[in-house]
Amino acid sequence: MNKIKAVIIEDEFPAARLLNRMIQKVRPEWEVTVLPGTIEGAVSWFKENPHPDIIFLDIQLNDGISFLFIEQAQPKSMIVFTTAYDEYAVRAFTVNSIDYLLKPIHEERLLDSICKFERLSPSAPESQNYNIEQLLKSFMEKKEKQYRTRFLISGNKQCYLIQVTDITYFYSEEKVTFAVTRDHKSHVLDFPLNKLEDQLDPQTFFRANRQYILSADSIRSIQNHFNGKAVIRIEPSPQDPVYISRDKVPLLKLWLNK
Repeated sequence: MNKIKAVIIEDEFPAARLLNRMIQKVRPEWEVTVLPGTIEGAVSWFKENPHPDIIFLDIQLNDGISFLFIEQAQPKSMIVFTTAYDEYAVRAFTVNSIDYLLKPIHEERLLDSICKFERLSPSAPESQNYNIEQLLKSFMEKKEKQYRTRFLISGNKQCYLIQVTDITYFYSEEKVTFAVTRDHKSHVLDFPLNKLEDQLDPQTFFRANRQYILSADSIRSIQNHFNGKAVIRIEPSPQDPVYISRDKVPLLKLWLNK
């Protein structure tokens, strides 16, 4: 059985390194190559090397949209797009790829894409017919997703509004979700964190772990902890420390540095 060859084309080195590590974890037998996150560099590599079985391709590269790479390189590979854009924006891309992964990429979702590739690969055509014009049009004319701007909170005697811009972080405790505002008050929400995460602007909020979603404004410092983990100091300060896993530390730093 031939070894599966995979290529990662990603313009952010920490994100490429993290994705590489995740792939090696779930498929240690694969041969993975990380290419420069540019159209020019990737096209050059594809001219000089046999095309891989699968490409993990960032939609926005350093020197342009990755569909231009597809147009120039004509890769004979299955493609999984990686992107920070919302699901609506990338829905059209799946017509010309086996899947897409939203950043930050979770291991479970990556494994879903790999399993899909493994199911399709024996019957996949030698080359794929990419409608570049359609993809570019979909990307350039995509509708911006409308993220939540406020919450209606049910109080003891009346309902009241809080603005998302006033919220520093969300947390879950005993299956109850709370929003903490700048005035150090906690408000009970009727949403689990997983559903709430989809309604928040990913440029402003980051899912730190299963219990916390943080706004950039709430983060004061990141301190190293055991086994590559980190502790995030946030304001208002919660009762318990907020830990972030080793895999998510580089993604958090990348997100904060935008």
